[in-house]
Amino acid sequence: MYLVFEKNLSSFLFISYFIVIVHGAQQRYVTCGSVIKLLNTDHRVRLHSHDIKYGSGSGQQSVTGTEVQEDVNSHWVVKAATGKICPRGEPIKCGSLIRLEHLESKKNLHSHIFSSPLSAQQEISCYGDNGEGDTGDHWQVICSGENWLRDETVMLKHNDTDAYLGTSGRTFGRPINGQMEVVGMRSSTGAVHWQTMEGVFLRNSPPMNSHHTHTEL
Repeated sequence: MYLVFEKNLSSFLFISYFIVIVHGAQQRYVTCGSVIKLLNTDHRVRLHSHDIKYGSGSGQQSVTGTEVQEDVNSHWVVKAATGKICPRGEPIKCGSLIRLEHLESKKNLHSHIFSSPLSAQQEISCYGDNGEGDTGDHWQVICSGENWLRDETVMLKHNDTDAYLGTSGRTFGRPINGQMEVVGMRSSTGAVHWQTMEGVFLRNSPPMNSHHTHTEL
């Protein structure tokens, strides 16, 4: 698993001109082009996907929550909305639309009007090819202040349906035993709070004496 991630990470670093991998307070913001893990702070699971399709609903690639910290299938690339330009390393503004591309499968975090398999809420899936999908991939970052802070709890609101990305608290059986259902929720009062954890965060203007330091990926 780590070898697969290292291969993808090497490619990511190669194309990133302004890359600086930073730790802790050295980078305050979530920025465009960064690779992040998102923790649901209500149920303490990380947003996750894998090459397993739903057996109902859309039949698209499933999205779940996992308690496992060291899993490469929990990495997401922060991108601008379709047709928009988001310079690498630029802080994500509160209220802006973004896409989250699953690093391993190159599909985008997605939602639509299908029922989720366990709780019959709104299904969340991964969709598209090589990072390109449709408007169902757009999420609004709901946070306070001007920019999305790394240590801040935020909500992600689906632009097409107004549903909030959340977790139902219900867990799957085989073949993804123990992983939690991720859903779209109609209310912002549910388990819809997310915080960035491990990741590779970009800066757009690193100082001349900066160097690479690794977070725990």
